[in-house]
Amino acid sequence: MLFRRATDSGQGGSGWLSGLLGSSRSAAGQDVNAKSAMAIPVLQNCVSLLAESIAQLPIELYRRLPNGGREAATDHPLYNILKYRPNPWQTSFEYREFSQMSAGLRGNSYSYIERDGKGVITGLFPMDPDRMTVWKGGDLCPYYQIAGSDDRLPQRYFHHVRWMSFDNYVGVSPIVLHANAIGYSLALSEYSAKSFVNGTALSGVLERPKEAPAIKDQKVVDDITDDWQQRFGGSGNKGKVAMLQEGMTFRPLSMSNVDADLIKALTLTGADMARIWKIPLPMLAVMEGATYNNVENLQIQFVIYALLPWIRRHESAMQRDFLRLDEMDELYIEFNIGGLLRGNQEARYKAYAIARQWGWLSVNDIRKLENLPPIPGGNVYLQPLNMADAATGLPTNTDEAKALAEINKVLQ
Repeated sequence: MLFRRATDSGQGGSGWLSGLLGSSRSAAGQDVNAKSAMAIPVLQNCVSLLAESIAQLPIELYRRLPNGGREAATDHPLYNILKYRPNPWQTSFEYREFSQMSAGLRGNSYSYIERDGKGVITGLFPMDPDRMTVWKGGDLCPYYQIAGSDDRLPQRYFHHVRWMSFDNYVGVSPIVLHANAIGYSLALSEYSAKSFVNGTALSGVLERPKEAPAIKDQKVVDDITDDWQQRFGGSGNKGKVAMLQEGMTFRPLSMSNVDADLIKALTLTGADMARIWKIPLPMLAVMEGATYNNVENLQIQFVIYALLPWIRRHESAMQRDFLRLDEMDELYIEFNIGGLLRGNQEARYKAYAIARQWGWLSVNDIRKLENLPPIPGGNVYLQPLNMADAATGLPTNTDEAKALAEINKVLQ
């Protein structure tokens, strides 16, 4: 079988993506890789927020029932692997957190699928994306090669979650795609750190008149400044009144324009990091522009536009890689995100009351939205008695229509 290497998903090198973007070395001169990028607090917050959010969501393997309902497929071998123990050393939370972190940083998450002699999945083992190479086979299917091995294994041995792709085989690495923006932030952080180490930061200066004789003894100067600091420095001396002699004056120093521009630049680079992963700034503890009224909407915006696309990638990749073709009509894998999309309790219950009153939700529909089990007789849909057909003007309730007909006969 002929093989052709798919898009390079590493952090640089000679791959197609690196050729397109130049390399993972930014224009600011910084080497951008997964470890250096995670040193940026806002970037780390974006990546870990998505990873921890997905890892904490309940995940279920469901079986479709003939009556249109569903039940947890607890008897399937995959159930415990997904929910509790994917491999001998990781919890389900740790496994999914690492999977999303790899996909969020490098654009790809790989897991080796261990199967028994019957093809039943017995374990999921996370792989380092930097050690994986994806090949396009003559049958157009992907084949996977682990660094140090000559074997190219077919798709059934690997679980692959990818971000958006230029070739449909390997996801683009966000940190390579945005190497310049990330490198700029790294360069600013390095510059500001060196400025604090090598620069000086004074709260103010004591000035003497030009005509006053210079004090040549440095010990006298040190005694004056130390005495000033002891008497008037620190929060405990706030509000004291000072008396200056020999025509001396105290001139406080304010922040320089360079310092102000540096702070502004660091703030803007943080916003750039948030844009890469589509995270609302209040979710990253940046509260500028946030109000009590809009934070809840921003949280829902985070779920719908930032988190949900990643969830769908994981769900669809799991169903493709873990379920046989003959199982897909019966079984499906789903993350429960209902709790993340709920508003406050009062608004939610008012919405349920309206939906129940006007007949488009039953008791069991509402209980399902609240992640509660169904109850007997809970599938009844109500309808107000005074509802009438718009075309005929007659009530749609059959019993009420019959009663009105009998009344009309008596009146005639």
